[in-house]
Amino acid sequence: MGTIARFEDLDVWKKSRSFNDQLYNHISGSKVAWGFDLRDQILRSSGSCMDNIAEGFEREGNKEFIQFLSFAKGSIGETRSQLYRALDREYIDDEKFENLFSAAEELSKSLSGFMGYLKSSEYKGNKFNR
Repeated sequence: MGTIARFEDLDVWKKSRSFNDQLYNHISGSKVAWGFDLRDQILRSSGSCMDNIAEGFEREGNKEFIQFLSFAKGSIGETRSQLYRALDREYIDDEKFENLFSAAEELSKSLSGFMGYLKSSEYKGNKFNR
């Protein structure tokens, strides 16, 4: 992590951005103008994942970064739950659900892996190198 200068360079942030884009494209191309509330909520939770990764990175300490990665992971869990609601209301079909759910699960695993890496790292963050 010591060589990464921008959150945009993190693989986990790139995956989150890609998932967010994939989700948006599925939503805007289906029966979705879904219920406005669910559409808005699922877009906010998936966007929150991306934003929490960026915010945690910018705090420049591993302990805070891990906390924000945990928030990001929680947001993706919320997104997966909302995908079930969209499926149950027939806003998305089984195939779209499976694609999005699998991508969300993969992102969650990536977040867990990155959190584990940071917990075991000797590097504690830029703010401690001043």
